[in-house]
Amino acid sequence: MAEYVKKYNPHRHADWNYGGEKWKLSRSKIDFFFECPRCFYLDNVLGTKRPGFPSFNLNIAVDELFKKEFDIHRSASTPHPLMTQYGIEAIPLQHEKMDEWRDPFVGITHKHEPTGLIVSGGVDDIWVTPSGALIIVDYKSTSKEGKIEALGDSSWEMQYTRQLGVYRWLLEQNGFTVEKKGYLVYANASKNESGFNNTLVFETTLVPVETDVNWIEPTLHDIKKCLEQKDLPQPGPVCEYC
Repeated sequence: MAEYVKKYNPHRHADWNYGGEKWKLSRSKIDFFFECPRCFYLDNVLGTKRPGFPSFNLNIAVDELFKKEFDIHRSASTPHPLMTQYGIEAIPLQHEKMDEWRDPFVGITHKHEPTGLIVSGGVDDIWVTPSGALIIVDYKSTSKEGKIEALGDSSWEMQYTRQLGVYRWLLEQNGFTVEKKGYLVYANASKNESGFNNTLVFETTLVPVETDVNWIEPTLHDIKKCLEQKDLPQPGPVCEYC
């Protein structure tokens, strides 16, 4: 049997570029802009994407299993044990659009009228308090030393804070009341076991994230300006591709 080879093809159909009928400003594209305006422009305006990298399949598996767990309690209108453990007075939200909101290719959407940009983001989960306020939740998994109880100041963790902020902003633009504090359901795999034995042992913690939405409005204007310019923007300061 011949070896399967997938060649890098950087070009996409124009419908998926800025101005095309299928283009949207996703939450991940906003982070892309923060990382490197030049690569963002090459990708979204000129249609030349970066080389891809393999999916984090173990992380995807953990996300799917978390989803199944929380959906059991969503159907029963009961709190997940993790919520009870951390004293969170809420239950997983039941809403007719939950599947749509969790679909990364659809997500929560809002047209930002001053720029005309359609912003979207696919959430992992949403909880609801007794008062009806929503709580943004995202699932994360990793393997590192120590108990994960708070975010640090790494670029990844700053990205997580922006991520929850975008989801909060999108829901608020759709008329919902959203708590400023969101949460990461964080699964940390132990490397201290005696062996693998077909099992990974995780410690799951709930990490609070204070969201901020004040940066979103000016950022959307900056992104619009970047998309409309005729010359290549400057590269990001630490872009390994540029």
